[in-house]
Amino acid sequence: MSSVDAVVTGAGGFIGGHLVGSLLAEGKSVRGIDVKPLDEWHQVHPDATSVQGDVSLLDTARSAVDGAAVVYNLAADMGGMGFIENNKAACMLSVLTSTHVLLAAKDAGVERYFYSSSACVYAAEHQTSPDVVALREEDAYPAMPEDGYGWEKLFSERMARHFLEDYGVQTRVARYHNVYGPEGTWTGGREKAPAAICRKIATAAITGEHSIDIWGDGLQTRTFMYIDDCVHGTRTITDGDDPNPVNLGSDELVTINEMVDIVEKIAGITVARNHDLTAPQGVRGRSSDNTEMIRRYGWAPSITLTDGLEHTYRWVYDEVKKSLAG
Repeated sequence: MSSVDAVVTGAGGFIGGHLVGSLLAEGKSVRGIDVKPLDEWHQVHPDATSVQGDVSLLDTARSAVDGAAVVYNLAADMGGMGFIENNKAACMLSVLTSTHVLLAAKDAGVERYFYSSSACVYAAEHQTSPDVVALREEDAYPAMPEDGYGWEKLFSERMARHFLEDYGVQTRVARYHNVYGPEGTWTGGREKAPAAICRKIATAAITGEHSIDIWGDGLQTRTFMYIDDCVHGTRTITDGDDPNPVNLGSDELVTINEMVDIVEKIAGITVARNHDLTAPQGVRGRSSDNTEMIRRYGWAPSITLTDGLEHTYRWVYDEVKKSLAG
C-alpha cells in the first residue's frame, strides 16, 4: 500500500472513529481498518481510506500497517461490564490482534505504535470500596487483573514493553478509564453505563413510562472520560517521550445513582429506579490517579461529567427516537 501518516485499527469503533476524525482535521492521511462491514462502522470518514479486514490475522495486519508512520491499535473484542463478564474467552482472543498488529508494526518499521489498554488491568483488591483510593500505575502489580479482558490487556502491555526493549519499537500505552460520548454504542449489550443510562432515560422521556432498571444498588463508583479528552490524551501520549503505561481517565468520581441524577436533570424528568442486584456490576469502585499524566504531559482530562453527558444524552435521545419510530 501507499505510505500514510497514521493507521487506526478498530477505526469502525467508537473511539477509533473519533480518533480518525481528529487526525484528518489536522491534515493527516489516515487508513482505518475494522473487522466490521463498513455499514456497521460508527463513523466512516470520506477523507480516510477505510478498509474492512480482520487484523487478528497476521497477513491482514501486515497489509493494514504497510507504509504507516504511526499505528494506533484500538482493535479489540470488548464492551461494557455485561459483555466482558460473560465473554471472557472472546476477550482473551484479542491477544491475536494485539500480537499481530505489533509484530506487523515492528516489521514495517513504524515510527510510533500506540496501544489502548484499560483500567481493567488493575487488581480487584484495590477496588473493593465505593470510597476507592485512585488507582496509580504501579498498582497493576502484583498482577491480578479483571478476568479475561484485563489479563489480555496486561499481557499486551508487557508485549509492547518488550518489543521496545528487544526491537526498538517506540511503543506507547494508555490505560483507558470508561470512555463515553456521542457516536458510541448505546444498545445491544456492549454499551457502557453512561450510554445505557442515557438510553433508558431517553426511552422513559419519549414513552412516558418513567421507570428504569439499574444494575446493582447504584452505589458503585466510577470515573467517566468524555471522548474529546480521550482523543486528545491518546494523541498526546503517542507523541510523548515516555513509553511506560499511563492512566487516561477522569478523576471525577461518582456513583451510578449520581450519574442517573445528572441525566434526569438533563432530560427534565424523574424516574423510578429498579435496582437489579443480580446483574453484572464489576468492581465496587474505580478511579483514575492522574498524577503521572500531569507530571509527564502537564495535562489531564477535564471535561466535566455534566457537560459530557449533556452532549451524549442529546445524541442518544435522537437515536432512541429514530429507533422507536422504526
